[in-house]
Amino acid sequence: MNHDSPIPVGHYADIGSIAGAAQRVHYHDQGTGEAVIFLHGAGGGASGYSNFKGNCPVFAEAGYRTIVPDLLGYGLSSKTELPLQYDLDFFIAGVKGLVDKLGLTNITLLGNSLGGAVALGYALAYPQDVKRLILMAPGGVEDLDTYLAMPGIANMFAIYKSGKTGAEAMRSVMTMQLFDPSLLTDDIINERAPIAATQTNAARSVLKVPNMTAQLHSLACPVFGFWGVNDQFNPVGGAMKLVENCPNARITLVNRCGHWVQVEHRDMFNRACIDFLQNG
Repeated sequence: MNHDSPIPVGHYADIGSIAGAAQRVHYHDQGTGEAVIFLHGAGGGASGYSNFKGNCPVFAEAGYRTIVPDLLGYGLSSKTELPLQYDLDFFIAGVKGLVDKLGLTNITLLGNSLGGAVALGYALAYPQDVKRLILMAPGGVEDLDTYLAMPGIANMFAIYKSGKTGAEAMRSVMTMQLFDPSLLTDDIINERAPIAATQTNAARSVLKVPNMTAQLHSLACPVFGFWGVNDQFNPVGGAMKLVENCPNARITLVNRCGHWVQVEHRDMFNRACIDFLQNG
């Protein structure tokens, strides 16, 4: 299955029917101990492996079980034609299905961008499952118009509309994701472009993610996070929304950093996260 996949094939979990179709989640699983679930962002060719391959081995070595799923509609997970537009509940249901299938408790959700919104939404819906959150420029703390006006997102949709495909389109979208575009290696492009070609229209459309700012006061778990000052996809002002509204939150602002802190400042990110996991 997927022997010609551009990313390594891990495990599959059949999680039942969501949105009227049987769903299967692809995930990587490494290490033992408390579970940390890594949730990737949206965009063409996104997958858990592509987002977090430089982080998971370090977490596993530090004594954590790292579970890296592809969100439904992304990576090697199910890509059904329905729903025609993805909403936050659809992604949360996919993660909940995997958590229940694997019998996980006391989880840490670590999410970037869309994955950060999924982590927030999951913790609000299932607080009993979640021990802590680690967020990197999460979505879900602004109204949709604010995100659509951001240069990185406007550029992404313009490229989708242009009909450009393949490696050229991938590079055009992702260049704005990083403060230093030289970090955008051919390997990253070659991992993502073939997966982008398999995505449905729903993955290339506007995602229905609500603004959850008003609900953040009810988050009981500790929240730790990062925001790149040079982020062109999610406005850095969202960091203040987290620290002002979550009861227990600490956010690190990182300069010379775009939307992919775990790639752009990998060693600092890994060290700071493990310190948070171990010491709070």
